[in-house]
Formats: sequence, C-alpha cells, structure tokens
Amino acid sequence: MPEQSGASGSLDDDARSRGRQLALEARRRRAAIKRSLAEGGSVREVIAQRDDDPAVARMRARDLVEACPGIGPMRATRILAECHVAESRRLRGLGEHQVAALIAALEKAGRDPSGGGDIPARPARGRLLVLSGPSGVGKSSVVSRLRSRHPDLVFSVSATTRAARSGEVDGVHYRFVDRAEFEAMIARGQLLEWAEFAGHLYGTPAGPVEEALARGDDVLLEIELQGARQVRDTAPDAVRVFLAPPSWEVLVERLQGRRTESAEVIERRLATARVELAAEGEFDHTVVNASVDEAAEAILALLEQAAPVAAP
Repeated sequence: MPEQSGASGSLDDDARSRGRQLALEARRRRAAIKRSLAEGGSVREVIAQRDDDPAVARMRARDLVEACPGIGPMRATRILAECHVAESRRLRGLGEHQVAALIAALEKAGRDPSGGGDIPARPARGRLLVLSGPSGVGKSSVVSRLRSRHPDLVFSVSATTRAARSGEVDGVHYRFVDRAEFEAMIARGQLLEWAEFAGHLYGTPAGPVEEALARGDDVLLEIELQGARQVRDTAPDAVRVFLAPPSWEVLVERLQGRRTESAEVIERRLATARVELAAEGEFDHTVVNASVDEAAEAILALLEQAAPVAAP
C-alpha cells in the first residue's frame, strides 16, 4: 500500500476520531431515549423529534417499540406488522399514517399491556451482554470497570475446574469445583454454556442468569469463544461483544508479562488466541481495548441500546 503523507494521515485520523465521537454521542442519546420510554416517557413526544433530532431520526422503529414497558420481541413484531412498519425502518422514514398507527398502538399498549384492562405493565426483562476475547486482552480489567460504572449490572460467576489464583475468592471471582462435580452439572443441564480451555473446564450456571433476567436486571457473561457460540444459539437476543487487543504484539506482551503461568501454557494460549482473533466476525460488535476506561464506556453504550432477552 502506498505510504501516505503525514498531513493526509493526520487529517484522516482526525476525521475518523470526529466520526467516532459523533457516533458515540448519538448512541448515548438513543440510549437515554430508551431509558425514558422504559420509565413511562411519551412515545408521541419522542416521535415528534424525528425531524429535528438526528439521533431520533436514525432510531429504528423496532428499537422504539421494544423500549416501551411490557413489550417483548414477539409483541413488538406483532405491533409493527399491524402498523405496516418494517422492523428496520428508521423513524425519519415513517409516513404520517404509520406514525399515527404506531402512536395509537403503543399508547394503547401502555394503558393495557395485557390486552384486557388497566393492568400495570410487568417490568421488562433484563438484557444479556456476552463479552469474549483472547486470553490476555484485558477482559477482567474491563469487567471490573464495567461493574464500578454500572453497579446494578449482574456479573455471572462462572464455574471452573482450575485452581484459584492468588487473591481470587470462591463464589466471587469463580465457583471452584472439581471435574466430577462440573461433569455432573453438564449432565443435569445446569449450565447455559461450557467449554474446555487450557486443560480446564469453564461454564455458566443457567439458574442465576435466568433469575436475574426475570427480575429485569442486566447480566454480564465473560466467557470464552466456545461458550459464546453456545449462547448465540440459546440466547439470540444477547449482545455479543468481542474485546480485541490494539495489536498482536501488545497481546503477546501482556501474556508474557503475566508470570502466573509456564512458558508452555503461554504458548498454548497464544495458539488459541490466533484462533479466537479469527472469530471476531462472529460477534455483533468489536471493542478494542487500548484504554480500559474507553473500552468499558463503549461496551456500556452498546448494552444500553440492546433489547431485553426473551423468556425461554
């Protein structure tokens, strides 16, 4: 590829940076709109801003509908079909008849969520965030920052057969079990997903996750690639985020700097990391962990845009 001049490269970098900032601001604005609707805000007032507010203009009709209390994915599909509105249609592209039909349907749903009287809407189910990425990319640091910025976020405690590292607490960082107990959990169908990694078994107990989602709590799963693929099939509404390193060299440096594992284990992890990096395209979003703060902020913005996970 021809080398570009410094001025041109700087201009391109500045333009990309401005573009990312504008996109982030728009995502935050749409997330704030969804929160307002979830708390009983006026659908009519939101739609009225579509000609003046670019964030509202680009909001998908389905996102608007699912943000309303008591409306899950199936009901949202039915409402959109009845109003003759395509799920991917942006609000600025709606015709006047579609707008009128949508407002009427959503205002009726707010008054009568069950279709049979003035019954308060049940709390919306929570959202499920799946975070994965190669070993050494900094998932634990990003998760820690996510939990500090979003204290209500429920962190799923995985079960594992590996030994606890220094400072790790059973039931807080992991649930440490032996291989026989883990295999019994698999046999009883008690795991949402499980995988074998670097000679150890890891898995997510299904019960606590479903209980949290049913309460309306958002849940975070920090899992390996194999497990993330399983969740893609069992919970298609989940937001799947791939945490990537700034470069391969940075990832190698981070792994070699751990000094908690042997050279043989590190080599196995590097080989696995190559496979995991190649699977980036399987995820809904990629966030580069060049800065823990910025990565956590970007992931929270993605979560705030997400729809609730449908009940099993």
